[in-house]
Amino acid sequence: MLSGWKRSQMVPNKSSILDAVNNNIFKYAVISPVKDEAAFIEATINSMINQSIQPAVWVIVNDGSRDTTASIAQRYAQEHSWIRLVNLQDTGIRKRGKGVIEAFYAGYKTLMEPYDFIVKLDGDVSFEPDYFESLFDRFSNDPQLGIAGGGLYEKPDGKTWILYTTRDHVRGCTKVYRRGCFEAIGGLVASMGWDGIDEWKALAKGWKVQSFLDLKIYHYRFTGAATGFIKSYIEQGNGAYRMGYHPLFMIARGIRRMIDKPYLVGGTAMIGAYFIAWLQKQELLADPSVVQYIRQSQMKMLAGVISGKPIHGV
Repeated sequence: MLSGWKRSQMVPNKSSILDAVNNNIFKYAVISPVKDEAAFIEATINSMINQSIQPAVWVIVNDGSRDTTASIAQRYAQEHSWIRLVNLQDTGIRKRGKGVIEAFYAGYKTLMEPYDFIVKLDGDVSFEPDYFESLFDRFSNDPQLGIAGGGLYEKPDGKTWILYTTRDHVRGCTKVYRRGCFEAIGGLVASMGWDGIDEWKALAKGWKVQSFLDLKIYHYRFTGAATGFIKSYIEQGNGAYRMGYHPLFMIARGIRRMIDKPYLVGGTAMIGAYFIAWLQKQELLADPSVVQYIRQSQMKMLAGVISGKPIHGV
């Protein structure tokens, strides 16, 4: 499986990732902010337990769940020394973006040593036993790969799994960061748009970002379902402004989203939220050089639409 580490002609004098793990040369840490995931978290836990390469530590951060999420996680933590549970108080609201990253850092600060890779993983997903082994193989073959993940599948109709990922964007449910990249971008921003601005910062600094669509990961809670779909579109529009999106790109993106359910309403809400944030002069998440990079890249993408290329879905 780990061709890049095993084939001497590709990476000379490198042992396999499996050997590196066994010799404590290579380590990765997983952090999962979770809230009210009792219906799904065991699928995620079993996927992690069955990994061919298990993490050195997996911190599950229970963000004030009102169901049995904490007790389920605690049971497995007692059985597996590499699983830890951190419990936070219930704030009474589900805060997408800001709350998720605040919970992430509640787990991150418990890490006792630096790791080669940091993984942000949701608690409502499942994946094959070689998922992480395969991802780290891709990292080993490309030293400039800074952020990666698999192809995320969801059930928008509740029945059929559909791929909801593009190659040039890694979904927030499953993000793997090379430590050098994670540190270069200054970590994650506790705000809506965190899972877009991290990639733009990485790209501006010369790192590569890619989803490997052949590595399937199944997301059981369709994006936006926990907070409501209209609210989700509003949050996306607000986040897009704060990331520094070009207004023309945002209008084009919103128009494209109008063909998705809820028809017209979602795209309109997204565009409206963007311009409300613009009128309010909300603070941008990136410095001017990164915003300039984002807008230049987006105008190139818009030019590409003429030739039939899709608009980036970040």
